[in-house]
Amino acid sequence: MKKNLGVKSYVLPLPVLIIATYNEDGTEDAMNAAWGTLCETNKIALFLSMDHKTVQNIKRRKAFTVSLADASHVTACDYVGIVSANDEPHKFIKSGFHASKSSYVDAPIIEELPLVLECRLDYIDEKTECVIGEIINVAVEEKAIIDGKVDFTKLNAISYNPIDHTYVLVKDSIASAFKEGLKLK
Repeated sequence: MKKNLGVKSYVLPLPVLIIATYNEDGTEDAMNAAWGTLCETNKIALFLSMDHKTVQNIKRRKAFTVSLADASHVTACDYVGIVSANDEPHKFIKSGFHASKSSYVDAPIIEELPLVLECRLDYIDEKTECVIGEIINVAVEEKAIIDGKVDFTKLNAISYNPIDHTYVLVKDSIASAFKEGLKLK
């Protein structure tokens, strides 16, 4: 029997996405967001409060990058989520992250994180606080490429668990999608 809990944000897993932009002075900015998903094969939807410095940067530059957070950098990834660039202008530097300029969009790539989506702003819906980005390029560390494909287990990606406010490692495959259910046909 199930017990009613009321309204909870218990959709799992929630990705830990690190969104990077350039500030108005050209310095790097990054924030942590768990409220994001693909909304088309070449678009990502991020639900971000409009008062974030990162959102203001996206509006100004019309570009951003989205990196998957990984276990090796959980401290820095958490830091850019709990500290506001509105209060700490040097938070990117204090995180210990390093950046290079994207060749595809006007946004920084965080060197330490293994997979990055380079995005051009498609539109922002201020009412729903949804930022839609068109994915222009995906770059991944070579060590995560096996037989010409990205091996997700090599990314050591983390997920946010909203039930107990922890980060969890997303690691093992348990079945083949679009094949497992064929057993019941």
